[in-house]
Amino acid sequence: MREALRVLSTQNLIRTVKGTAGGSYVTLPTVDHISQFMQANLSLLSSSNDVTLAEFLEARECLEVPAARLAAERRTEEDVLELSAAIPAEPLELTVGEQFKYNKRWHSAVVDSCKNSLLSIAVQPVFVVLQRNLQRSALSDKVHKAINDDHQRITGAISVGDALLAEREMRAHLAFLRPFYENIWRNSQDDEQLRAAIDGSSPADEAHSESASGADRPQLRTPPSE
Repeated sequence: MREALRVLSTQNLIRTVKGTAGGSYVTLPTVDHISQFMQANLSLLSSSNDVTLAEFLEARECLEVPAARLAAERRTEEDVLELSAAIPAEPLELTVGEQFKYNKRWHSAVVDSCKNSLLSIAVQPVFVVLQRNLQRSALSDKVHKAINDDHQRITGAISVGDALLAEREMRAHLAFLRPFYENIWRNSQDDEQLRAAIDGSSPADEAHSESASGADRPQLRTPPSE
């Protein structure tokens, strides 16, 4: 019983109050809590063979492209102001970490403009897992500027209520990012093969060793050839 309560507490499903009038009480879940819980589990899946990179990217497109359309249909003046504030005026003067913070804020603002809590729960974990992997790569200033320009175009479409244009621009934005995610996976695979060659072990042996030791695997993988 004690161990079960501890597990529930670590997942913020209950809160424990000490003292004579204390005890364990159920915590009502929030959108942020559920989203963070899903993010943690998706991160684990991304390091296994159960979810492919293609599946992550497809899921993101299925969620964020309609989200841009809904945002254009439902946005308020406050939503437009937040979207604009999430686009830096001089992105190339920012550090990489600062640029990605702006990107996360902007994508969150798009989803928030939809006024759909369930959509927010679904979108955020997928976005965060993908962005965490993208942040590990060395994107050029040209790429960062292109991302910023895409955000400006999508924001413009949302602000004037052009749902079809917002949807089309978001789809083009995600298609632009796809090769960079795929390149990250290839580099991860090359690093793994190089380590295996240095250690004198086969890729299968190294995979088994990493699984047993809990070492980090490549965060995302592409699907097998058909």
